Amino acid sequence: MTSVRLRVEFTTEPFDLEEAPAHAVAAREVIQKARLDAVDVGPFGNTAEGDADAVLTAVAALLRDSLESGATRVSLQVNVIGEDTP
Repeated sequence: MTSVRLRVEFTTEPFDLEEAPAHAVAAREVIQKARLDAVDVGPFGNTAEGDADAVLTAVAALLRDSLESGATRVSLQVNVIGEDTP
């Protein structure tokens, strides 16, 4: 059986160049705690890859947590990157 893999790229706003805002920290914590691989967090964008179910679950949590923490905008893109065959 095959399973679809996804890549999510996201940013939260408003930006603060001095320190990471609470909404950015909340979103990064969700992604870092999720069962994803190839996680890359940075000041202007973040990416992660994983099984479709894990990515979609993480995206829902990151939207909820970052908006509750003060984000006024969350930009994200989700791409199908391939399939794994266990």
